[in-house]
Amino acid sequence: MEKNPERVPEGAKQTGEVRARWAWTEPAVWTERMLTALETGVKGGRWYSLMDKVYAERTLEASFERVRANGGAPGVDHVTIEQFAECLGEEIPRVAKALREGSYHPQAIRRRWAEKLGRKEKRPLGIPTVRDRTVQAAVVAAMEPIFEREFAPQSYGFRPGRGCKDALRRVQNLLNAGYVHVVDADLKGYFDNIPHDRLMERVRTKIADSKVLRLVKMFLKAKVMDTAASWTPEEGTPQGAVLSPLLSNIYLDPLDHLMAEQGYEMVRYADDFVILCRSKAEAQQALEEVGEWVEAERLTLHPEKTRIVDANGPEGIDFLGYHFVAGKRWPRRKSVKKLKDTIRAKTRRTNGHSLEATIQDVNRTLIGWFEYFKHSRKYTFTRLDQWIRMRLRSILRKRRNRRGRGRGSDHQRWPNAFFASHGLFSLLEAHERARQSSRR
Repeated sequence: MEKNPERVPEGAKQTGEVRARWAWTEPAVWTERMLTALETGVKGGRWYSLMDKVYAERTLEASFERVRANGGAPGVDHVTIEQFAECLGEEIPRVAKALREGSYHPQAIRRRWAEKLGRKEKRPLGIPTVRDRTVQAAVVAAMEPIFEREFAPQSYGFRPGRGCKDALRRVQNLLNAGYVHVVDADLKGYFDNIPHDRLMERVRTKIADSKVLRLVKMFLKAKVMDTAASWTPEEGTPQGAVLSPLLSNIYLDPLDHLMAEQGYEMVRYADDFVILCRSKAEAQQALEEVGEWVEAERLTLHPEKTRIVDANGPEGIDFLGYHFVAGKRWPRRKSVKKLKDTIRAKTRRTNGHSLEATIQDVNRTLIGWFEYFKHSRKYTFTRLDQWIRMRLRSILRKRRNRRGRGRGSDHQRWPNAFFASHGLFSLLEAHERARQSSRR
């Protein structure tokens, strides 16, 4: 006869439940005992003895896997992720030893400039070495749950289990509920201007391990190397560093809580946020309070990009790639331009690839783009499908030694069904399928 299964102790059940609630945390760092302490609270509200979790080899190995999954370019040492992986058995013990002995020092950060869509100015990016990215990921694994426990719910950027779609859904729901007077705020050069002293004060409210604090400060003070010069930053945390998203959320979290305490409906994704109000007067008051907080924290609201907008008016608002107006949304102009620029690069008339290979390459872009923008109005997809087929017809015209882009009789020579038979992803058809699925 089978034995009756043994009863699971109540403590074990509770422990399993705690782990389930914090499933995203790194098991190499956060034991079940630590997670329980995280929920119940620690004495004084500050955490000691975290450094031994950071330099543990299994933590560094898990952190490197996260770095590898995210990809990215090499830093100033020119070591790629693949090259670092080949020497992982030597690198991890070496890094762990340096961290344990206190001899670890970050290498310089490589400065790179990225184009800003639709703007002349460029965005500064900071690229740490793969080694430093791995250590930063280990620091994040140790620190993030401590701060995540008390982060405000209206913050969606770079947080586990949250993302752009959640923020967009919240904005849409608030607009539908009548919160149409919107403070559209922009923090000028936020990541480059976070005051180090204030930021470290906020980190110290939860972290008491002096070795971890020293490590965070070293990353903030890591030398930046540009093509023409190098310098040690006095403020800011570089976009591109693994640690920066967490630090940026730590610094803005008091603003999130302030707005919630004052009764404002704020939706924030990193440094991009909107405050949705029922009246223009309420929006004006919210803007004044945000302005006071920003000034006190040594940040700056962009004078030209920060404004109050009626989302039901002709102007509408832009947020996270979407344009909202009169209860509807579709990709903002810059989002469409970025897509078209990508498709243009893949559909040059002289690309030399077969039509099938070109379509497969185009599909990879379209599928990802649609997944994000599928809640747009139908008209958006109709026009884009037409434009994409025109690009493909132009390739076929060129191969028949004809000039110009696809037009006129080309529509009969290569009808829409021709491209469908070759597997071209149709944004419009995908939109129709998504609508039918939502109705069911």
